[in-house]
Amino acid sequence: MTTKILFVDDEANVLAGLRRMLRGQRQVWDMHFANGGEEALRLMEQQAFDVVVTDMRMPNIDGAELLTRVSNLYPHTVRLVLSGQSEHEKIFRAVGPAHQFMSKPCDPDVLVSTIERACGLHSQLRSDSLKKLTSQLRCLPSLPEVYRELIVELESDEASIRRVSDKIASDIAMTAKVLQLVNSSFFGQRQQIKCPHHAVTLLGLNIIRPLVLTANVFSQQKDPHIDCFSLQQLVDHSLAVSVTARSIAEHFSDEPFLVNDTFAAGLLHDIGKLVLATNLPEEYALALQLTRDESMSIWEAEKRIFDATHADVGAHLLGLWGLPHPVVEAIAYHHRPADALVPHFSPITAVHIANALELRDCGDSGNVPELCVDYLNGLGLPTELDAYQPYSRAANREMSEGAVV
Repeated sequence: MTTKILFVDDEANVLAGLRRMLRGQRQVWDMHFANGGEEALRLMEQQAFDVVVTDMRMPNIDGAELLTRVSNLYPHTVRLVLSGQSEHEKIFRAVGPAHQFMSKPCDPDVLVSTIERACGLHSQLRSDSLKKLTSQLRCLPSLPEVYRELIVELESDEASIRRVSDKIASDIAMTAKVLQLVNSSFFGQRQQIKCPHHAVTLLGLNIIRPLVLTANVFSQQKDPHIDCFSLQQLVDHSLAVSVTARSIAEHFSDEPFLVNDTFAAGLLHDIGKLVLATNLPEEYALALQLTRDESMSIWEAEKRIFDATHADVGAHLLGLWGLPHPVVEAIAYHHRPADALVPHFSPITAVHIANALELRDCGDSGNVPELCVDYLNGLGLPTELDAYQPYSRAANREMSEGAVV
């Protein structure tokens, strides 16, 4: 099926430039061009579009207002911003309804790859209801205590970038949102950022403060009241997997980028559980009940209830938000690494092992996934969990305490 894309700008010469720049895509995409937000909405009333790419500074209906309306009226549509880098206030308004941000002038290869990747991920999730859910998500719920402490810190006259970054890095929802923002070309980073501390430092308090206090990019968790589900335990497990996966990656690889990708993927690998549990609590409670009644894994139960697993949902959301591909890939395949068809050690490998190891170490014996033996054999790696015990978070903590003594 041909991808239908609507480009929106109030300057005719900009639209003409886009037509020329994307001439080579005419056989691949069905492209339409609207002169301003009002014309864009008229066109969307007449036909469905897969993607909307809009400027921010436009009269009457600006980019933020346009994307807000598109989010409400056409939730399946991928929403991208293509704008200049001097409009922070307008961008802050678009942080919610926009999936990704690109800056002008935009390299044609970057524009094409961004659109193609967002559309590809959108088509991989089969459930229309889950597509609608993830597409409309503006933020994810954070731990209430962490959220309150962050607000207090940011409102202080003596706010510290280190304390702010520590708070954000301790919460998977905040980490995901900050990485979405810092990896957009709007903020001018030439390389992809995977570390939440680094992301917060690059953005700085002058950007983080209004994003949090005015644009409300974070929100507190509302308890979904699901038996056997705890956001605190989910966060604790995610932090443990990130540390363990990084330790495994450092041992089996000497590539710094791979290690950084692994840490981020470990931290965010279960973010799909957060999406499902907090937005569809009744259905997620049924999935958890299935794990108890029929002794099946949570991902098998999710597949039965949602026709998708938390790995599918998490990868879809973070891919839509533009997080680095190796991170999204590891999230998608951390339960079934062989399906990724990556014939070498990668973040997928480390997160797959670390997830099983930390679930076992926390005593969750009924929910410990089996290691993919054929996959690990193919990489020449040990196939028993005990072989990886020295890289667990507990082992790392013992080593650190020993070093301090």
